Amino acid sequence: QVQLVESGGGLVQAGGSLRLSCAASGRTFSSLAMGWFRQTPGKEREFVAANKWSGGSIYYADSVKSRFTVSRDNAKNTVYLQMNSLKPEDTAVYYCAAADYVSNSRVRVPDEYDYWGQGTQVTVSS
Repeated sequence: QVQLVESGGGLVQAGGSLRLSCAASGRTFSSLAMGWFRQTPGKEREFVAANKWSGGSIYYADSVKSRFTVSRDNAKNTVYLQMNSLKPEDTAVYYCAAADYVSNSRVRVPDEYDYWGQGTQVTVSS
């Protein structure tokens, strides 16, 4: 089992920045594919970014590309999501997810991930 705990959410004005953290435990972190998703009420969970293993491929949703950066620190068992130039439409609950394995073609699919954090609220005011 893998436990994931997110932190770093909050309220920020449009144009501002936040950094989300997700601390993992229970499994060799470097072997996990890590993803970030977000969800707003009444909508399906949406892919944001993913980092497949240490030194692996990085993926972004088109809506966040060039504004968000996903990174991982294997020594700290933590994955980060640096969010810059935030927009009101980025407001959502952000979830960290981990997978024992996910193919490149499925990295954006929530069902491919085995473990999920509890979520952290990000609110961007206009």
